[in-house]
Amino acid sequence: MMASILPSTLGGDAPLKTMDANRYATKKTIAQGMLDIALLTANASQLKYILQVGHKHEFYTLMLTLISVSIIMQMLVGLLFIVIGSLNINRKKDQTAAIILNDIILVLIFIISLVNVIISGFGMEYSSHPLHLLERENY
Repeated sequence: MMASILPSTLGGDAPLKTMDANRYATKKTIAQGMLDIALLTANASQLKYILQVGHKHEFYTLMLTLISVSIIMQMLVGLLFIVIGSLNINRKKDQTAAIILNDIILVLIFIISLVNVIISGFGMEYSSHPLHLLERENY
């Protein structure tokens, strides 16, 4: 027997509420936005660290570039979240725009994730040159 997704009744009394797709999409957008803020905060912390260490970090330019690209793309995704959150997907013209924007956001989030994996691969700490040893070398 297959489960039904059509509205039915529980015990014959109250009908189940149908899902409001617009409300679901809004909640999903808000949740994604919160995750984006968390990643943005982590990137801001990484940016602060790399700027404090400066050129002593062996991958300074690469890290600075990757973190900056990630932050810029996250701001773009945030703006797109605001736009997509304002759409009413119960209207046909908004549905088409929402689908396109959602696809763009998906691609951008994939690229942001990839950039942040690369950032993590190069690490934010010195594995072979601890900071206190580098400071001693400068004396």
